[in-house]
Amino acid sequence: VEILVSILNVNDNSPVFKQTNLTRVVPEDTKVNTTIVEREDLSASDADLDIIFYQLTAPVPGTDGYFAIKGVNNPEIYLEKALDYEKFKLTTLVLYARDRDVGSPDPTHTATATINIIIEQADTKPPWFLPCTFINTDNSVCISSLYTGRVNISEMSTEPLTLEPGPIYAIDPDYTINEKILYSIVGGNTEQVFSVDSDTGNLTLNKPATSPASYLLQVMATQVNNIQKYSIACVEIKVINKSDHAPYFGSRIYNGTVAVGLAPGSFVFHADDPSRPLMITAMDDDFPDV
Repeated sequence: VEILVSILNVNDNSPVFKQTNLTRVVPEDTKVNTTIVEREDLSASDADLDIIFYQLTAPVPGTDGYFAIKGVNNPEIYLEKALDYEKFKLTTLVLYARDRDVGSPDPTHTATATINIIIEQADTKPPWFLPCTFINTDNSVCISSLYTGRVNISEMSTEPLTLEPGPIYAIDPDYTINEKILYSIVGGNTEQVFSVDSDTGNLTLNKPATSPASYLLQVMATQVNNIQKYSIACVEIKVINKSDHAPYFGSRIYNGTVAVGLAPGSFVFHADDPSRPLMITAMDDDFPDV
């Protein structure tokens, strides 16, 4: 008697990844749709020769939607949304491999692989002049204030000018790169009265300012590695007459008097002469005719 025996393949093996823990460093400026992990590095095998179904999850809050797989049967991971180093600097992805499709009523075996993604900051931002004020919630754009200073007319000084709210200073906001910044004056420097130190940003006089008109300089901060990464700041320099004397009051003490119940804005009168409004005066010997 010839007996034919057919061996039925029972699903008794779980999928197996070649690597269960991988790490990839991804530059911040990586283009969308770029492959992050190749299919060959993530494909799982199954001793039962079952078709493998994959699912990718991003359990770290705020990092969902940036990475995806090519298909339910293709575990290749690609970048689905542009990265931003300010939002997150690393994340962890979990890739599931199942020998049955999700929702199948048949018994299913599952394996997992962990993919660690480290975001590498890229040179994406132009220099920022400090101090500056952020104008958006993610702190990606910072607008600087107007720098202001003054010089005495027809007077030469070799010291760096004192400016408000501080000296001219710019940084590379891509702080892990921290590219060197160079400074230059690109506008408003009539008759080349001013110069700026290309390394420090210190503003100095080339020659005395002979006109009483103010100067509105445009100072450019440029990254050494890329001249297209630059910012412009405005510097207003007022030209004033030299002051050799401090102002002073005509009297050290002024005495006044007011009546109870007077409305706001009412005059205060001299204590010695209630019919004459109290006046406080100051003089400056630099302006004897004023």
